[in-house]
Amino acid sequence: MLRKAIGAAVLAGAAMLATDGAATAAGGPAGAPTPADTAAIGAVTGGPATLGRLATTKFPGGHAAAAAQQTADPRTQVPVYEPTAAFVAGHSDVPAALAYVAVPARTGDGTAATVWAERQGPAWTVVNVASGDFERQYAQAAAGGYLLHEPQVNAWYAAHEDAVTVLDGSVTGLAAGTTLSWEDYRAALHERYADKLPGSAYDRDGAGGGYGGRERAVPAAAPGDVPVLPFVIGGVLVLVAGAAAVPRLRRR
Repeated sequence: MLRKAIGAAVLAGAAMLATDGAATAAGGPAGAPTPADTAAIGAVTGGPATLGRLATTKFPGGHAAAAAQQTADPRTQVPVYEPTAAFVAGHSDVPAALAYVAVPARTGDGTAATVWAERQGPAWTVVNVASGDFERQYAQAAAGGYLLHEPQVNAWYAAHEDAVTVLDGSVTGLAAGTTLSWEDYRAALHERYADKLPGSAYDRDGAGGGYGGRERAVPAAAPGDVPVLPFVIGGVLVLVAGAAAVPRLRRR
């Protein structure tokens, strides 16, 4: 009897430790690019169509160049992940899904830019040319973590297995360098977006503005493990709607 009681106590303690670990750590992100994806991204971002687009892209404050300077650097690819609706709702431990892959570039007048490649079905497509090379800079600051972007408030984080560290969180009121446990970060996400997830009154009333077009196909992801962006903050749609045709300016 004593031996059985001790064994039961050990098992119960192990279960508690496992539960505590789940509360403070999160699984890896969904949709990480494979070597085949990397090759495809390199081909599409370094191809003539993208270079032609860069040649004609103009950002406010740009200047005419004596000679065309458009270029992209497909050797540098930065996967950018976004929180998933299922994680915000507490239905999944997969905290983020791939949103796009950023490739540093320069426009025809030499201005720093970033090409966004997005997985659409089995193929990769260039969906935007944005000003600046912030993804590359944030990835360097992530110190081994993956790059997590909360687009609704334009906050950037370095995501590690046990915590997330703020890289630029001025909009959220958290100073750069602030570290949050996954549990605390999920609580913050839940507070900001729980009433705007699929099935909410916000969603049913159409306030999300029809974000279904922004939903990415992410291999090996459970239902709901897609970026939460399609379901929240209807006003952001105005910034997104013309991304395929108009260079997007950064919100700083």
